[in-house]
Amino acid sequence: MQLVPVADGPAVVACSSCRHSAAAREDAEGRRGGALLAAALRAVQARDPALEDISVQEMPCLFACDRHCTIHLRAPGKVGYVLGGFVPDEEAATGIMTFMRHYVDSATGQVPYGLWPAAVKGHFIVRVPPAGAVVA
Repeated sequence: MQLVPVADGPAVVACSSCRHSAAAREDAEGRRGGALLAAALRAVQARDPALEDISVQEMPCLFACDRHCTIHLRAPGKVGYVLGGFVPDEEAATGIMTFMRHYVDSATGQVPYGLWPAAVKGHFIVRVPPAGAVVA
């Protein structure tokens, strides 16, 4: 394993090696779901200037293999989240990036439930405390 430096700002980290679905490792063209979701996230980001400060990063295996198409949402000083079980498409990517915009705009990473896009509801696996802090 080698750690690769990336920008230390708001980021969606997509598991590039995630399965395509619970039943299939790859799609009909041999592409992994995580790679497809990362591409969809970048496509959504490219069309919306309000998302330009959010980095889309990839990492092989986030170790959440029970939930395909897994992502980690993070930003300095904020609670992070791991979500999974997505269909690797534009609808999921739009919901993730919409949630991420609210997340970045929040003080602590907590987004009021009323602002959660339907595409992220039911996909949360875990929340991760930021370095040097826990939630009280």
